Amino acid sequence: QVYRDLVKTYPTFRERSEIPEVSFEISLQPWRAYRTDGVILFSDILTPLPGMNVDFDISESKGPVVEPYRTQERVDSITRMDPEKSCPFVGQVLRQLREEVGNEATVLGFVGLPYTLATYLVEGATSKEYLEIKKMGLENPKLLHQ
Repeated sequence: QVYRDLVKTYPTFRERSEIPEVSFEISLQPWRAYRTDGVILFSDILTPLPGMNVDFDISESKGPVVEPYRTQERVDSITRMDPEKSCPFVGQVLRQLREEVGNEATVLGFVGLPYTLATYLVEGATSKEYLEIKKMGLENPKLLHQ
């Protein structure tokens, strides 16, 4: 119920994962309720994208949605990310979680690795078949590997 109450106040997944106080609270809920041996940062694997000049949305029904990156022009618009500038909330929340749980639990953070990010960028959303990225890998591997 506590999470559902937060959803009413912060209706988008990105709000819940990018506002430090909210991410911190959601991350701690299972630990507070069950004293789990780990606390996982409430976040999303696509968190780095805005810092790379890539906008995305998270639909409650479809998951992450990105305007596809399938041309050289689109790929050229991606910039190098500076984590401290583009997503300082990640480090902030991880430090707060460590302080809160001390040595009682392991604190875990996560992020999408390059291929995972690439699949979302090329497909435009989650996929079962990954046809667009497979096609790009076969037809234009140089573009895919930039």
